[in-house]
Amino acid sequence: MRKNYFIVVLAHSTHGRIKRLHIPHYAVHIVLSLALFGSIAGIGLFSSYGRMFLKVSELNQLRAEKAALELKYGQLVELAEQRDVQLESLGNLATEVSIAFGIKRQEEDSADVVGSGIGSAGYSDSYQQFDFLQQVQVSSAAGGSPWNWLENTTPSIWPVQGRLSSSFGKRLDPFLGKGAFHSGVDLTARHGTPVVAAADGVVSESGWSGRYGKRIMIRHGHNELSSNYAHLSEYYTTPGQVVRRGEVIGRVGRTGRTTAPHVHYEVRYRGTPVNPYKYLRRASPQRASLTLAD
Repeated sequence: MRKNYFIVVLAHSTHGRIKRLHIPHYAVHIVLSLALFGSIAGIGLFSSYGRMFLKVSELNQLRAEKAALELKYGQLVELAEQRDVQLESLGNLATEVSIAFGIKRQEEDSADVVGSGIGSAGYSDSYQQFDFLQQVQVSSAAGGSPWNWLENTTPSIWPVQGRLSSSFGKRLDPFLGKGAFHSGVDLTARHGTPVVAAADGVVSESGWSGRYGKRIMIRHGHNELSSNYAHLSEYYTTPGQVVRRGEVIGRVGRTGRTTAPHVHYEVRYRGTPVNPYKYLRRASPQRASLTLAD
């Protein structure tokens, strides 16, 4: 009968003795099966350990982020409490000064007005009111309208020291390549050149305005004139702020729909653009005094 087994011959290096080992086939199969099973089990354990290690790392990272967020939240809560105290103080101060100078008629007892603080007004309203009180030189003999303190309300100076690159009226649109109406004048100057208010007035708009980019609009009082300063790189005004002629309100830029740094300057009468030349002084803009808007 034929036997299926492997013969392993072992020879001693000194004595020369030879020994034979008979290893059945099934024993080899068992050893190979055990080795394969062990390899698969080892790979599975290793991958499980790797996934567990990654999850632990992610958990530690989340814990660190949670701790950082809790710390930041605490700081924000503390800052918010400080802002609430400052806001209430600001509202009380603005109300008291308004009543004292007759800008705002007192309809309640002074204790009620002061006690109400900022409860009926938001932060923006209080800030604008306080900014208005800072800008206007209040007189006890003056009325409640801001126009009573404005004298030079005709836009009569150039808003920037530069050169005229595009005039008022019909022109060739630089983007469309065809005729179009130009509602103002373009004054080219270096990026960052100061831009001044052309007349006394109250800021009606200050911020981003589509193709105009960063823009400031100023109303100039009972004459129903307003001025528009567009494509600025910076602006130093807020809506409701009173500005004086020659006061720096922003800087030249190229924001919005433009090809180079300049100021698009408009003068409007009852909302309709008019040629600003008729209001401009013949004196050069270098003679205008410049002061920085708060």
